[in-house]
Amino acid sequence: QVQLVESGGGLVQAGGSLRLSCTASTVFTINTMGWYRQAPGKERELVAVITIGIADYADSVKDRFTISRGNAKNTVYLQMNSLKPDDTAVYYCHAALRGSFYWGQGTQVTVSS
Repeated sequence: QVQLVESGGGLVQAGGSLRLSCTASTVFTINTMGWYRQAPGKERELVAVITIGIADYADSVKDRFTISRGNAKNTVYLQMNSLKPDDTAVYYCHAALRGSFYWGQGTQVTVSS
């Protein structure tokens, strides 16, 4: 069983920045990690994903968010700049390993106008 532990959410004013972190507890190397988010009353949506150094982003966050892998094994970050009230959601870390998918517990990001 792989556990994902997230940190870094919080309350920020519009235009501000936050950095989310996620670490997966497994001895195996995870090639694909990403971030999803779910706003109240909406479906969970992909924010960003990174696979062996190649990153992909939702159109709504391109040029504002950056996903990266840490030097520590199985760590992923999401740097969020120029935050907007529409970015308010619970953000979930995601990992794919050996055909199985794992989720973190979620961290709340609230952007005030």
